[in-house]
Amino acid sequence: CGGTGAGPGFDGASGVHSNMTNTRITDPEILELRYPVRLEKFEIRQGSGGKGKWNGGDGIVREVTFKERVEVNILSQHRREQPYGLKGGQAGKTGQQKLISKNGKVKILGGMDSMVAMTGDRVVIETPGGGGWGIFDGVNGQF
Repeated sequence: CGGTGAGPGFDGASGVHSNMTNTRITDPEILELRYPVRLEKFEIRQGSGGKGKWNGGDGIVREVTFKERVEVNILSQHRREQPYGLKGGQAGKTGQQKLISKNGKVKILGGMDSMVAMTGDRVVIETPGGGGWGIFDGVNGQF
């Protein structure tokens, strides 16, 4: 999930799946029941949405620790190109992900990537924010 773009008269939504009508966020309890993982963090990625007269929604941060050796695949978007703003609104932040090994070594992962994670390794996924809409009005020092 990530942030959706803003539009004329409304801010974007934060932490939602967009443009996918048959998906939803897996509940933490189900994730931990079905897979050998522990969810360490699941929160809004504050400030990842683009600013504008109406702000883009914020993405999320999800951090998962693996309880056994697993194969991990990442398939994601907006890792190189920022989600654009419209009518002068700023772009949202790109997403990123990394694997942190049990000994603290950090490996940056690509938007489409595969790896083997060992017991105690963690993956941190930061999803993109949506683009803002509308230009700075100059009146109150705000968008």
